Amino acid sequence: MQRRNRPAVDPSIAPQQGITRDGQPLSYNRAPAPDLAPWLGRLYVTKVDLPKDYTVSCGLFSDTACVRVQMAGDWTAQTVDGPITTQGGAFYFGPHSRRMPISVTGSFVSVGYIIRPGTGTALKLARVGEFLDKIVPTDVLTAPSDDFLQALEPDATPEEWLQSIEGLVRQQVERLGGAAPDPVTARFEEISLRDPGISVSDAAAECGVDRRKLERVVSRDFGLPPKQVLRRARALDMASHLRGVADAREGDEIALRYYDESHLIHEFTELFGMSPRQFVTRPQPILTLALESRQARRLEALHRIEPGQARPWE
Repeated sequence: MQRRNRPAVDPSIAPQQGITRDGQPLSYNRAPAPDLAPWLGRLYVTKVDLPKDYTVSCGLFSDTACVRVQMAGDWTAQTVDGPITTQGGAFYFGPHSRRMPISVTGSFVSVGYIIRPGTGTALKLARVGEFLDKIVPTDVLTAPSDDFLQALEPDATPEEWLQSIEGLVRQQVERLGGAAPDPVTARFEEISLRDPGISVSDAAAECGVDRRKLERVVSRDFGLPPKQVLRRARALDMASHLRGVADAREGDEIALRYYDESHLIHEFTELFGMSPRQFVTRPQPILTLALESRQARRLEALHRIEPGQARPWE
């Protein structure tokens, strides 16, 4: 399915960090410092101005765990454990098996980082699968919420915030032993970004292990079996294409990962709770911000763009 229409934009949203060619809001996001690359996939700062009592109803769908420091905005999320509300603090978001409904009222500021698969296992933290589709305070796993909030000076620049976060994570990694994730996990992560249409058997061969071991390692470090991880990655690439935050030159390749349009509609609707057409015609500001950051990370990881280089959708 090719993107036939310009994706809808909410006119009430005033992004502070730019927009795409299609008018989608952008965050400030970048790759981590090289010494943190084994454990972190991306860091971001999002600032959006909204009318005081205006509520954006959207969602999140992430293929990785992440820590999000909510510095402004009244947030509500529909987790697997039921609805939760937050007004500020640092939270650990487990990876998602499908779109998680999220809403925020008023202007919001969020600072955070993506945690690469296998990090929890390497650093001897709780298994990521225990937090699938969940949100918990960071106190449960790494550092007290106040540590993150105190590290972020209100008047600092986005880059200064990210450097402060990196300093805090650097201390955590050192305290937890600093072991790197399993090479099989890192290899499968690269495969999921490059070719999510691959069979599990072929992926196992690329990773240099038998299928049974790949199933075990991926389930441990991604929280889902390999087939579901690949299916999710395929859907996230399609969603990015539909929202105009993917490399347009990949449009045909992304579409051909589905047998036909019926297959696409069925699978997309199951994971996102709406059809591809509805996904285009309804504003998706919060989800699009996350998709854009993921695609930037993906293109850099696959060496299709250099860190800091302009992205195809800008």
